[in-house]
Formats: sequence, structure tokens, C-alpha cells
Amino acid sequence: MRKYNRIKQRVLNEAKYIVKNKATIREAADHFKVSKSNLHSDITDRLESIDIILYFAVKDILHHNKMMGHLRGGEATRKKYSITKA
Repeated sequence: MRKYNRIKQRVLNEAKYIVKNKATIREAADHFKVSKSNLHSDITDRLESIDIILYFAVKDILHHNKMMGHLRGGEATRKKYSITKA
């Protein structure tokens, strides 16, 4: 039972961080020092059974981040090549 409580608390902390910072999976994984796949599993599988309202809030943010990914990716590439040219 104790292990379940630690996992539950970890999942809630990750979800609250994503909502508060509108963070991506990668940003949240870096912040919590866990793998992206582990954090994704926490958010998509475990959170739904722990807190359904928070689950939908996180799901909306992750969906928005996914839709904006092509813009962020283009910006990262632009920055990379502007640094190497200089």
C-alpha cells in the first residue's frame, strides 16, 4: 500500500507541474528526472484512475503541445543553424 501512495503522489506532482507550467512531456520528464516513457505512462495510464479532472486538464495541454510541435521544432532548427553560422 505504501508503494502505491508514493506512485500516486508522483503522478499527481507530475500532472500538477504540467498544468501549472503548460509543460511538454520532455520538459516535465527533465524536471522530475524520469524518462519520457515513464512520465507518459504515469500521465496517460495512471492519472485517469487517480484524478479524472486533472487527467482531462493535462490531456488538453498535451494535445495543444502536440499540435504546436511543428512550430517549436522549426524554431529549434532555426536557432541551431543561426548559432553555427555565427
